[in-house]
Amino acid sequence: MRPEEALTDIDVTLLAGGLGSRMRGVSGDTPKVLAPIAGRAFLGHLLDNLAAYGARRVVLCLGHLADRVTAWLAQGDTNRSLDVVCQIEPSQMGSAAALAYIRKDLKAGTVLVMSGDTFLDADLRAFVASYRLSGAEASVLCVEVEDAARFGRVEVGPDSRVRRFLDKAPGRGVINAGVYLFSAAFLDRIAASGASSLTRDVLHKMPPGTLHGHIAKARFIDMGTPESLAVAASVIGGRET
Repeated sequence: MRPEEALTDIDVTLLAGGLGSRMRGVSGDTPKVLAPIAGRAFLGHLLDNLAAYGARRVVLCLGHLADRVTAWLAQGDTNRSLDVVCQIEPSQMGSAAALAYIRKDLKAGTVLVMSGDTFLDADLRAFVASYRLSGAEASVLCVEVEDAARFGRVEVGPDSRVRRFLDKAPGRGVINAGVYLFSAAFLDRIAASGASSLTRDVLHKMPPGTLHGHIAKARFIDMGTPESLAVAASVIGGRET
């Protein structure tokens, strides 16, 4: 499988309905997905990266300031090979509830679920390949960071199965990068569960060894803070920080 074929038969959804309260002092009324990075909206970088791996269909789950995002998309600053579908949450929803809301729009047998406020320069081809080899219905993309104080840690066994999710703690650690591969059956169960949070109400309650965990060597940016925004251009632009 070539890199540009990794996502050709996989639907992608970007969860971008958050309020972005931590960023308002920097971005004002600009949604996090439209934060200017290296002279371009963050969403443009995300969509370009997905297109490079062969993505053809992306469902955007929007909420707060959704009209700004749809207006940006109408300007045409996206890869023309992508079919971008927008769904707007009727009210503020948790991540699992948002997936349930857009379930009808996800038509592929496998779906790549991503947070709209993070960026990871991981090899998505390797992620897809390891997920398919695992036989699991769901896979979590993980990455090792220098300081995991802001993130929950993930313990992945030598068999690449998630043993447990751990509380936040300072120091180097493996974290959940907010990127997942789910089978259609797994998505159906999320939709039927009535769960609100994907991590707390779904993933953290899975029996040990159920989830596949893929640890990628990649740089990770959480766009949720002004500090992260300040260094995002160097990561997304491919330059060393």
